[in-house]
Amino acid sequence: MTGRFACVMALLLGVAAPAPARAQHEQHMPPPADAGWHWMLDAQAFVNFNIQERKFRDFHYLESQNWLMTAGARAVGRGRFGVHFMFTAEDYSMHRYGSPQVFQTGETYLGATLVDYQHPHDVVMAANARFEWPVNARWRLSIEGGPVGAPAIGPEVFMHRASAEGNPTAPLGHHFLDSTHVTHGVVTLGVTRGAFTAEGSAFHGREADEDRLRVEFGPIDSYAGRVSWRRGRWQAQVSGAHLKFPDPTEYTDHDMGTASVSYTGSWRERPLAVTLAAGVTRESAFKITSWTGLAEAAWHAAPRDLLYLRGELMKKDLLTAGGYHPPGFAHDHMLSRIGALTLGYEREIARTRAGRFGIGGDATTYYRDPNLDENYGYPFSAHIFLRYRFTRP
Repeated sequence: MTGRFACVMALLLGVAAPAPARAQHEQHMPPPADAGWHWMLDAQAFVNFNIQERKFRDFHYLESQNWLMTAGARAVGRGRFGVHFMFTAEDYSMHRYGSPQVFQTGETYLGATLVDYQHPHDVVMAANARFEWPVNARWRLSIEGGPVGAPAIGPEVFMHRASAEGNPTAPLGHHFLDSTHVTHGVVTLGVTRGAFTAEGSAFHGREADEDRLRVEFGPIDSYAGRVSWRRGRWQAQVSGAHLKFPDPTEYTDHDMGTASVSYTGSWRERPLAVTLAAGVTRESAFKITSWTGLAEAAWHAAPRDLLYLRGELMKKDLLTAGGYHPPGFAHDHMLSRIGALTLGYEREIARTRAGRFGIGGDATTYYRDPNLDENYGYPFSAHIFLRYRFTRP
């Protein structure tokens, strides 16, 4: 594992080093180009020592969360055409189950639902194209789609949110908010007027399986809709989706709803980003409703000092999740209320032509229902990491 980890990190940093531009995370498309293609390349990688203390077993792992993204755009008449690709080496740079993370759930490994692990993402995290057309001064139309994309559900995914900068881990409510960012087979239509955008998506609803190299094509059987608003430093969205049989271990559809508001500006003349979000998921066959609430912030207290915070409160199934049940079979689900508070700090230690390097760490304390006492006791998590990011324009 150690040799493969080192090779993956060397490859990732080597590929990212000569990048000519910085990605704009919010749209994943470069600015409009008057003629020809305009390209950009963006990369980030954590070398992370993950500390998980809990009842019965502790975890201490060296791992890496990482991604490499490229996007290009060009003018086509009065419109704009763009492509977006994103890749990760997490399947090779994490534990075989993923990153140990107490109270995390979602996706499967070897036919079982993952519990207490954040799964590695698929090697191909995005592969899609987008075309935008200004109808007139007020209205703009768009169509987006591809073999791997993100349907119109939820806020911006955590790895691109400014309010999550510096934090190497996924929120515990990731699968109630933004986990559909890697979906196989997506088509999205959108219309924008002024500050408002309405979007509708059709897609294949099944979650990615543990074969991280393969794109699992399937029927377009699910749908989502989102209305978003953006003005100045503020943006907000409400969205809903129906996912057809997303979890192969549970024979049930999921209905999702999310809402979020975010601010990207400054406080005390230093950059500040804040996100508030909520998500609800209902398993239709079992009539089980889970939910999450998220408060997240990142503040550059000084040019080289970053403070970040994440607070979560949720209700989810940890003790009875999964199990490969036959169609029509129902069983009791035991839900648990969970809270988590993370405080973190990163210090930038080097700026080079190849990118920036920082060293940091965080700690997380938890609240959990009494029904988790026997299995978890009083868990604690921490991370110590080196972060690389490509930021040179």
